[in-house]
Amino acid sequence: QRITARPPVIRGGVVVVPAGLLHRLRGEPAHAPSMPVETQVNAARARLAVMNAERALGYEPVDREFERLGYDIESTDPASGNVRFIEVKGRVAGADSIVVTRNEILYALNSPETFILAIVEIAPDGDTVRYVRKPFRSEPDFGATTVTYDMGELLARSAPPG
Repeated sequence: QRITARPPVIRGGVVVVPAGLLHRLRGEPAHAPSMPVETQVNAARARLAVMNAERALGYEPVDREFERLGYDIESTDPASGNVRFIEVKGRVAGADSIVVTRNEILYALNSPETFILAIVEIAPDGDTVRYVRKPFRSEPDFGATTVTYDMGELLARSAPPG
Protein backbone atom coordinates (compact mmCIF):
# COMPACT_ATOMS: atom_id res chain seq x y z
CA GLN A 1 0.00 0.00 0.00
CA ARG A 2 1.02 3.56 -0.61
CA ILE A 3 0.46 6.37 1.81
CA THR A 4 -0.08 9.82 0.36
CA ALA A 5 -0.40 13.16 2.08
CA ARG A 6 -3.71 14.92 1.61
CA PRO A 7 -5.07 18.18 2.95
CA PRO A 8 -6.59 17.84 6.42
CA VAL A 9 -10.34 17.40 6.73
CA ILE A 10 -11.97 19.06 9.73
CA ARG A 11 -14.55 16.75 11.27
CA GLY A 12 -15.43 18.69 14.41
CA GLY A 13 -14.50 21.50 16.75
CA VAL A 14 -14.60 22.46 20.36
CA VAL A 15 -14.82 25.67 22.36
CA VAL A 16 -13.29 25.58 25.86
CA VAL A 17 -14.85 27.97 28.35
CA PRO A 18 -13.36 28.24 31.87
CA ALA A 19 -15.81 27.24 34.60
CA GLY A 20 -14.99 30.42 36.52
CA LEU A 21 -16.11 32.54 33.58
CA LEU A 22 -19.41 30.65 33.35
CA HIS A 23 -20.02 31.15 37.08
CA ARG A 24 -19.26 34.86 36.79
CA LEU A 25 -21.52 35.31 33.74
CA ARG A 26 -24.35 33.56 35.62
CA GLY A 27 -23.79 35.72 38.70
CA GLU A 28 -22.89 32.68 40.81
CA PRO A 29 -20.32 32.88 43.62
CA ALA A 30 -16.79 31.84 42.78
CA HIS A 31 -15.73 28.45 44.10
CA ALA A 32 -12.50 28.26 46.09
CA PRO A 33 -10.07 25.88 44.42
CA SER A 34 -8.95 22.88 46.46
CA MET A 35 -5.48 23.14 44.92
CA PRO A 36 -3.33 26.20 44.33
CA VAL A 37 -4.11 27.67 40.93
CA GLU A 38 -0.58 28.98 40.52
CA THR A 39 1.24 26.01 42.03
CA GLN A 40 4.80 27.26 41.54
CA VAL A 41 3.93 30.76 42.77
CA ASN A 42 2.28 29.34 45.88
CA ALA A 43 5.18 26.93 46.47
CA ALA A 44 7.67 29.81 46.33
CA ARG A 45 5.42 31.91 48.59
CA ALA A 46 5.21 29.05 51.10
CA ARG A 47 9.00 28.50 51.09
CA LEU A 48 9.54 32.24 51.65
CA ALA A 49 7.11 32.21 54.60
CA VAL A 50 8.99 29.29 56.19
CA MET A 51 12.39 30.88 55.53
CA ASN A 52 11.16 34.09 57.20
CA ALA A 53 9.88 32.07 60.18
CA GLU A 54 13.26 30.32 60.45
CA ARG A 55 15.14 33.65 60.34
CA ALA A 56 12.83 35.02 63.05
CA LEU A 57 13.87 32.03 65.20
CA GLY A 58 17.56 32.83 64.61
CA TYR A 59 18.24 30.07 62.07
CA GLU A 60 20.00 30.45 58.72
CA PRO A 61 17.79 28.79 56.07
CA VAL A 62 18.89 27.76 52.57
CA ASP A 63 16.41 26.89 49.80
CA ARG A 64 17.20 23.41 48.40
CA GLU A 65 13.88 22.71 46.68
CA PHE A 66 15.28 22.14 43.20
CA GLU A 67 17.92 19.65 44.39
CA ARG A 68 15.30 16.92 45.03
CA LEU A 69 16.81 15.85 48.36
CA GLY A 70 13.57 14.92 50.14
CA TYR A 71 13.19 18.34 51.75
CA ASP A 72 12.97 21.97 50.60
CA ILE A 73 14.87 23.98 53.20
CA GLU A 74 18.04 23.27 55.13
CA SER A 75 18.09 25.49 58.22
CA THR A 76 21.16 25.81 60.44
CA ASP A 77 21.35 27.03 64.04
CA PRO A 78 24.45 29.26 63.94
CA ALA A 79 25.08 28.81 67.68
CA SER A 80 25.16 25.00 67.70
CA GLY A 81 25.64 24.10 64.04
CA ASN A 82 22.61 21.80 64.22
CA VAL A 83 20.71 21.48 60.95
CA ARG A 84 16.97 20.98 60.44
CA PHE A 85 15.51 19.67 57.21
CA ILE A 86 12.15 21.17 56.31
CA GLU A 87 9.70 19.96 53.67
CA VAL A 88 7.31 22.78 52.78
CA LYS A 89 3.75 22.20 51.61
CA GLY A 90 1.84 25.32 50.57
CA ARG A 91 -1.92 24.84 50.29
CA VAL A 92 -4.81 27.20 49.78
CA ALA A 93 -6.53 27.73 53.14
CA GLY A 94 -9.38 25.25 53.46
CA ALA A 95 -7.78 22.55 51.31
CA ASP A 96 -8.45 19.05 52.56
CA SER A 97 -5.31 17.12 51.58
CA ILE A 98 -1.55 17.24 51.14
CA VAL A 99 0.39 15.08 48.69
CA VAL A 100 3.83 13.89 49.82
CA THR A 101 6.36 12.01 47.70
CA ARG A 102 7.87 8.68 48.65
CA ASN A 103 11.30 10.34 48.82
CA GLU A 104 10.04 12.97 51.29
CA ILE A 105 8.48 10.32 53.54
CA LEU A 106 11.64 8.16 53.52
CA TYR A 107 13.83 11.16 54.36
CA ALA A 108 11.53 12.04 57.27
CA LEU A 109 11.60 8.48 58.61
CA ASN A 110 15.40 8.32 58.32
CA SER A 111 15.87 11.67 60.12
CA PRO A 112 13.02 11.81 62.65
CA GLU A 113 14.70 14.24 65.06
CA THR A 114 15.74 16.78 62.44
CA PHE A 115 12.92 16.61 59.86
CA ILE A 116 9.98 19.03 59.93
CA LEU A 117 6.93 19.10 57.69
CA ALA A 118 5.96 22.76 57.32
CA ILE A 119 2.38 23.40 56.25
CA VAL A 120 1.67 26.88 54.95
CA GLU A 121 -1.99 27.79 54.58
CA ILE A 122 -2.12 30.41 51.85
CA ALA A 123 -4.87 33.00 52.26
CA PRO A 124 -5.49 36.51 50.91
CA ASP A 125 -5.41 37.98 54.43
CA GLY A 126 -2.07 36.35 55.34
CA ASP A 127 -0.34 33.01 55.34
CA THR A 128 -0.18 30.70 58.37
CA VAL A 129 2.91 28.55 59.00
CA ARG A 130 2.62 25.37 61.08
CA TYR A 131 5.27 22.71 61.84
CA VAL A 132 4.63 18.98 62.19
CA ARG A 133 7.37 16.93 63.85
CA LYS A 134 7.60 13.22 63.03
CA PRO A 135 4.75 13.58 60.52
CA PHE A 136 4.89 10.06 59.05
CA ARG A 137 4.55 6.75 60.88
CA SER A 138 5.49 4.21 58.22
CA GLU A 139 7.04 3.75 54.81
CA PRO A 140 4.74 3.94 51.80
CA ASP A 141 4.14 0.78 49.78
CA PHE A 142 7.03 -0.11 47.49
CA GLY A 143 5.13 0.86 44.35
CA ALA A 144 3.81 4.16 45.70
CA THR A 145 5.29 7.35 44.30
CA THR A 146 3.10 9.71 46.33
CA VAL A 147 0.82 9.46 49.36
CA THR A 148 -2.13 11.76 50.11
CA TYR A 149 -2.59 12.84 53.73
CA ASP A 150 -5.57 14.48 55.42
CA MET A 151 -4.62 18.10 56.04
CA GLY A 152 -6.89 18.43 59.08
CA GLU A 153 -5.20 15.48 60.80
CA LEU A 154 -1.73 16.90 60.12
CA LEU A 155 -2.77 20.37 61.30
CA ALA A 156 -4.18 18.83 64.50
CA ARG A 157 -0.66 17.53 65.26
CA SER A 158 1.06 20.77 64.26
CA ALA A 159 2.46 23.68 66.26
CA PRO A 160 3.69 27.18 65.46
CA PRO A 161 7.29 27.35 64.20
CA GLY A 162 9.79 26.72 66.93
